[in-house]
Amino acid sequence: MIVKMLHEKGVKSEHAYLAAFASIGLTVAAWATSLKAEPGVNIDRADRWGLFVGEWAPTFFGLGLALSHYEQHDGSLAHIHES
Repeated sequence: MIVKMLHEKGVKSEHAYLAAFASIGLTVAAWATSLKAEPGVNIDRADRWGLFVGEWAPTFFGLGLALSHYEQHDGSLAHIHES
């Protein structure tokens, strides 16, 4: 299972969530850079770059949820509120 392998390698749900938020910022940066770097090309190319990078965020969020679920069952997820 991929989630178990990632967990064993030290990847935590927080890492996946950070990657998701970073990819959102990278989406905007890629779109703006493509729009300004190639002024002769229409907006379609900038949109394609933005969409390409933008598809990473849901994947990272899903991976973060899967890792979080695994961490809860494994017992390695730190509990903030102990009863």
